[in-house]
Amino acid sequence: MLTLETFKIIIENTPLISIDFIIRDSESRVLLGKRVNKPAFDFLFTLGGRVYKDEKLENAKKRILKDEIGLNLEDYNPKFLGVFEHFYNDSFMDDNITTHYVNLAYEINVSHIQDLPKKQHNEYLWLSLDEIMNSSTVHKYVKDYFK
Repeated sequence: MLTLETFKIIIENTPLISIDFIIRDSESRVLLGKRVNKPAFDFLFTLGGRVYKDEKLENAKKRILKDEIGLNLEDYNPKFLGVFEHFYNDSFMDDNITTHYVNLAYEINVSHIQDLPKKQHNEYLWLSLDEIMNSSTVHKYVKDYFK
């Protein structure tokens, strides 16, 4: 595991690779969580996380889906939506360090989710596409997934 000082150097100098899950229910609503950490603090955002060094993407999807959402990858068939870039003027460590993510977006359909973790998001909402696109509390990078 990286020390915080090493990770700070990485954030300052390289892009991070992350995976986001666009989680839809039977009504095509999307699950978003209100972020408790920077970047994108206090915005509604999709659920996901970064890929670790030497971690295969399939293993990262499995870990992130379990850790961030409490779901088992084996129960779903994520649909790859594309590669997106996210640029932030801050980072979780320092307001003076920008963050650049190369984001791999996947979509899954679920019947129900319970006991969502509170480490990255403190509240969760199911929103329609219209609600997402017209909300000022949904981050612009989430809206990019639906353009």
